[in-house]
Amino acid sequence: MPLVRRPLFLIAAFYVVFVLASAFWPKLFTSYGPIDTDPGSVALAPSLDHLFGTDIYGRDLWTRVLYGSPLTIKATLIALGIAVVAGLALGIVSGFFGSITDSILMRFVDVLLAIPGLLLALSIVTALGYGTIPVAVAVGVGIVPGFARTTRAEVLRVKTLPYVEAARAGGASWTRVLLRHILPNSWGPVAVLAVLDAGVAIIAIASLSFLGFGAAPPAAEWGTLIADGRNYLVTSWWLSLLPGLFVALLVLSLNHISKTLQELTR
Repeated sequence: MPLVRRPLFLIAAFYVVFVLASAFWPKLFTSYGPIDTDPGSVALAPSLDHLFGTDIYGRDLWTRVLYGSPLTIKATLIALGIAVVAGLALGIVSGFFGSITDSILMRFVDVLLAIPGLLLALSIVTALGYGTIPVAVAVGVGIVPGFARTTRAEVLRVKTLPYVEAARAGGASWTRVLLRHILPNSWGPVAVLAVLDAGVAIIAIASLSFLGFGAAPPAAEWGTLIADGRNYLVTSWWLSLLPGLFVALLVLSLNHISKTLQELTR
């Protein structure tokens, strides 16, 4: 197996699996509660008892990072779901029908691409309100254009291949050709993009949470944790640095997995 001989890929995959497991079963990795305070353990540096140290209220930071995983992972999955469904729909319709339909839809996608993703997400979340779900919807809409463009390009490529022409010559309807031949053979690059954009979505969601658009306290979203510690960087550097490293490693792992999958699909 090629992937077995790629140690960096295995490490990245293991870390992603660990984060996903901590999102569903955080109690497996910590014995503390996310809002348990201890006045005698305020702002303690990282140690064996507190891997990421404690915050200014004596709460275990490692525990709060783990319990923040479900909120961010849920928002990421919702954002990706919106982006994949909407992007696939736009890309398939545009690439399959072409002509005026293609021109209209792609101009709409171009308008979305012209707006920076985070700025577009900020505008949407401002209109929808604060919270995990509005942030997820805003980020999902922001990454739709990439999926639409990728899907359209693949549909245009596959639509001209010999086996599609053979299917049409054999009497297959366009609906059957689309479902049986074009969609299954257009999915590879979209799946790779989904893994890559998962990291983009995590960064965007953490950024919006950092700016105060995420879940209300005492919820422990990753961006919120980083924001809470920014005023104590001189005296308690771990409050922002360690949650930030946790998120950065996850995004780098997803990027490496995406790059590896892209190499294998060439």
